Amino acid sequence: MGLDNLFPFKRNFLDLNGQKYHYLNEGQGEPVVMVHGNPSWSFYYRNLVTALSGQFQCIVPDHIGCGLSDKPSDKDYDYTLEQRIDDLETLLNHLEINQNITLVVHDWGGMIGMGYAARHPEKIKRLVILNTAAFNLPKTKPFPIPLWICRNTYLGTVLVRGFNAFSSIASYVGVKRKPMSKAVRKAYVAPFNSWKNRISTLRFVQDIPLKPSDRNYQLVESIDNSLEKFQNIPTVICWGLQDFVFDKYFLNVWKKKMPHAVVNEFHDCGHYILEDASNEVINIIQDFMVKNP
Repeated sequence: MGLDNLFPFKRNFLDLNGQKYHYLNEGQGEPVVMVHGNPSWSFYYRNLVTALSGQFQCIVPDHIGCGLSDKPSDKDYDYTLEQRIDDLETLLNHLEINQNITLVVHDWGGMIGMGYAARHPEKIKRLVILNTAAFNLPKTKPFPIPLWICRNTYLGTVLVRGFNAFSSIASYVGVKRKPMSKAVRKAYVAPFNSWKNRISTLRFVQDIPLKPSDRNYQLVESIDNSLEKFQNIPTVICWGLQDFVFDKYFLNVWKKKMPHAVVNEFHDCGHYILEDASNEVINIIQDFMVKNP
């Protein structure tokens, strides 16, 4: 099965200072903005878009360096969290999305999406949280050794950019309940098909803040501090507990930050919760939307 069959959506592009920023814009109604992480792309949300676009306007960008967006060098793009938030803000301004946003976030999408929400809390109507964070590494959580190697060593650079290790391995270990089909696995890794085109995968890992002197640490702290603004809006959490990065330590922080959230734990699922438990999670989200009109 080819990509067009798995991903049967119109490709839209916004010019961001000379870079093509790809996004899906499917359906009409209240906006549902879905923000992906690393090393995935808008493909991750394909089944959720299909399920919701009959009633909602589904907007799903590919971050620069990911998916069908351009993959510029460092001299042509600033691969930082703040720039990612700026990009999302530019897109939503371009589409005149100003209110009643349901924000769906996964992985780095939590930092980026909640970074946007922190700037515009009045625009957010509902939150859907999937194996992600909007705060710095929990004190009880050791930083995973594979991420440390990718983040801090030349070996990590070679593995990620030379061998596509991050994206390729994630397509296997990111699911626990059932393996991805070969066609789906190929679709996940397809955009990251050369040293040049894997720059974003590496920069995302290198951008993880671990100590106060790291570039994003204070920005993430401010996003974290903004979370209390969202304790009065409907929130649902779906979490794969077999995720070796975004594990129970992260989920426990979310439970403390968002005590009102409805939490759904999947003990046999991994990081790519929308692959492992696609039907259940989509049904939960659809039910959540109906119950919180």
